[in-house]
Amino acid sequence: MTTIKKIGKIPKLKNPIFIEGLPGVGNIGRVAAGYLIKELKAKKFAELYSEHFFPFVILHDDFKIGLLKNKFYYYKAKKAGERDIVFMTGDCQSLSPNGHYDVVESVLEFIQKLGVKEMITIGGLATGEIEKKPGIIGAATDDKIIKKYEKSGIDFVAGEKVGYIVGAAGLFLGLGKERGMSGICVLGETSGFPIVTDPKSAESVLNSITKVLKLKVSMNRLEERVKEMEKFIKKVEELQRKALMQISKEERAPVKGKEQLRYIG
Repeated sequence: MTTIKKIGKIPKLKNPIFIEGLPGVGNIGRVAAGYLIKELKAKKFAELYSEHFFPFVILHDDFKIGLLKNKFYYYKAKKAGERDIVFMTGDCQSLSPNGHYDVVESVLEFIQKLGVKEMITIGGLATGEIEKKPGIIGAATDDKIIKKYEKSGIDFVAGEKVGYIVGAAGLFLGLGKERGMSGICVLGETSGFPIVTDPKSAESVLNSITKVLKLKVSMNRLEERVKEMEKFIKKVEELQRKALMQISKEERAPVKGKEQLRYIG
C-alpha cells in the first residue's frame, strides 16, 4: 500500500509541470531536484509513504525515528515565461518491481488531480568512467516534445545509448503516456560508481533543465548543497545495502516450525 499524506492546503496551480528527482545512479536526480527546491524556496505540501520502501526507520540525532519517504513541493511562477512546478524528491525508490508500479501509479493519480500534463524525470547514465564534461542524454514520450526542448542542450539519443531506463525515471513517462501525459527523461552521464554523488553531472543537468523551465538559478551554492545532502544520502544507501544483505540471508535461511523473524525490535 502507498499512502500520500497531505500537509496543509493543496495548492491551486496553473498548467504545472512535474519534476521527479529521486536517488539513483550518481544521485543526480536527488541533487538536481533538491537544489532547485532550495533555490526556488519551493513549499512542501505532501509526503508519500509506502510498504514497498525498505523495512527500516532512520535514526536522526542518535534517537529520533524517521520513516523513509518521498516529498512533494510546489513553486508558483513569479516571472513571465515561467511555469508552476510540482517537485517530487525523497529518500529512496521502491525495493521491488511491483512496488515501482504501485508507487508511480499512485503519484500519477495524485499529480493529475493537480493539473499536471507534462513531466521531467531526472536520472544518471553510468559510463564506467569519470566524465570531465558530462553529456546530457534525453528520452521523450513523443516527437512534439523533443522539438519543444531540443535547444536546451539535451541530446535525445537515449535509445542508442542504453535502450531502457530502470526505475521511477522511466516508469513515470511510460505509465504517464498511457494517461495522456507527455514528458522527457534527462540523464546525466556519470561514472556509475556505487555510493558516489556526482555534482558535476548534476550541474550539467541543472543547466539544461533551467533552460527548459526558463528559470534563472545561480549554481554558486551547488557544492555547499551537495555536501549537505551527501551525508544523508550515503547514510540511507549504506542502510539499504545492509538491509538487502539481511533480507538475502533470511530468504536463504532454513525455517523450522514457525516463521523466524530477524528484525531488530
